[in-house]
Amino acid sequence: MSEHRLGQIVIERPRNGRRISQKKVTGYKKFLSQITQEASEDGLFSHYLIKNKWRTKYFSDNLSPLERWLKSKVGQPWDAVYSELCQKIETKTLAGQHLISHLWQMVERHVIFIDRLPYSRHNLYHAYPLGKWKDALYVHPETGILCLAKKLPKIPKKKPDDLVVVDKYKEYRKINDLWYLLTFDIPCGAIDKKLHSEIRNIDGSIYIARRRQCNKKEIKLILQQIK
Repeated sequence: MSEHRLGQIVIERPRNGRRISQKKVTGYKKFLSQITQEASEDGLFSHYLIKNKWRTKYFSDNLSPLERWLKSKVGQPWDAVYSELCQKIETKTLAGQHLISHLWQMVERHVIFIDRLPYSRHNLYHAYPLGKWKDALYVHPETGILCLAKKLPKIPKKKPDDLVVVDKYKEYRKINDLWYLLTFDIPCGAIDKKLHSEIRNIDGSIYIARRRQCNKKEIKLILQQIK
């Protein structure tokens, strides 16, 4: 990839859709159409009106080159990386501004560390660390270095230690430290949400056709399956 054409490469991509003649637009739509024409000449995909929805060709962003370029700068001071990028693109044009807007989506600049994991200060309400879903770029809050948070490995779900499903009509469940075999008159999955609260209260729910306390042999088998 030529870094000298980064601004053009990032947002240029073949158009999708099909060509259909359009009616002449006037007023505000005409103004939007003119913006679209200017943006398309610069290789820019506009989020506004290009042509009538579902009836013509449309542009799409190609952001992979920008992401690869940023990852190649990991370990360098963010100010230097940003300065270099601004020298490669025309930040005063619509295309340049569009690219910069994507840059802020790719690089998290406001970070706080919790248990050695980087979090976005703007998204603490949801409390997901950067890299939970995919690789994430961020600026280190102390050093100002561009860093990469690798995608976190998936943690396998822990098997419940109070439930063993036999089939869709039967299951072993531990209630108040005692194991029971529960038999249902309809499939367990169909009433799962209702069932959990009913069983927890042991109120003789109509969904449970039979409840029998397990013997020692059954408990031994249950513990083997849980382990």
